[in-house]
Amino acid sequence: MERFGFVGLPNAGKSSLFNALAGGGALAAPYAFATTDPNVGVAKVFDNRLEALSDMSKSKQIIHASVQFNDIGGLVEGASQGEGLGNKFLAGIREVDAIVFVLRAFPDDDVPGPTDPLEHLGVVETELALADLDAAEKQLDKVSRVARTDRSKADEEALLRKVVEVLSEGTPLYKSGLSDDQRTELKPFFFLTNKPVLAMVNIGEDQLEDGDAIAAPVSEALGGAQVIATCVQLEAEAAQLDEDERAEMLEGLGLGEGAMPRFLRAAYELMGLRTYLTTGEKETRAWTFRAGSTAPQAAGVIHTDFERGFIRAETIGWEDLVEAGSWSAARDKGLVRSEGKDYIVQDGDVMEFRFNV
Repeated sequence: MERFGFVGLPNAGKSSLFNALAGGGALAAPYAFATTDPNVGVAKVFDNRLEALSDMSKSKQIIHASVQFNDIGGLVEGASQGEGLGNKFLAGIREVDAIVFVLRAFPDDDVPGPTDPLEHLGVVETELALADLDAAEKQLDKVSRVARTDRSKADEEALLRKVVEVLSEGTPLYKSGLSDDQRTELKPFFFLTNKPVLAMVNIGEDQLEDGDAIAAPVSEALGGAQVIATCVQLEAEAAQLDEDERAEMLEGLGLGEGAMPRFLRAAYELMGLRTYLTTGEKETRAWTFRAGSTAPQAAGVIHTDFERGFIRAETIGWEDLVEAGSWSAARDKGLVRSEGKDYIVQDGDVMEFRFNV
């Protein structure tokens, strides 16, 4: 399960975002360091395709894909030097697979701190870059000493020198212009700013109509990264309600399904994750796989025996299956394909695997 870490200044709304996803459990208070230890939760990735397939199959249960998220706590200026529990929180960021910047834009005289999301982003990016710079300089020193006698380390040394140069300017690695291959080579060093990023801009209820305009400069500052603007407090309140009341509240506010499903789908896709589906009377289920996976690799998500003994996959797009009304009807219409070991699984495929071990 992929892990996403909420990162931002104190009072930005990280704990409220956690509660919006987890349905409560985190202390959300208008003072710094209300969160001193990471809260860890799991949220299902909303997927309307599962509902349609479940209705068709009359499934007894639906099982969504899920992601883990960590409410790490508030960073402050100087965190890279240990200020404000900085070392503890930076360690928490190192453990996640991707960063979700939570940036405050809502005005509230009772809640201290700036209300410009770009100011929030600037402080957080600087602290992460400085923490990475310290780590990169130490790694460069080690590699340089080895490279004096081992010429195979020359390319690694050159890359780390480039990293130090970039970070010295306060530029995070995700803005560095390094190639995808270079950033992949840096993964063993666990640099904070080498992680994928997206952002949630926390706006006030009276700013809902201006959400896209408020989010646009943040997206530009993050090089086009996915940025979602929403009133996190409203989403957290809605999460406390049962499904019908929550839908009624969100609809009444003109928020449709709310921002949380959109946020989770964005987080899911950020990591290059995709979904294939299985359906039957017992359950309709979403299975997570990496984009570009072959049919045997996708089958291995269910069980390693499925991959080891893979023969073929019966495959159909979910819309075609729902329109046909059943597997048997889809087969009769010639819509179900038999795919072999080289087939690249597509998001939204409905699959049945044949295997022998």
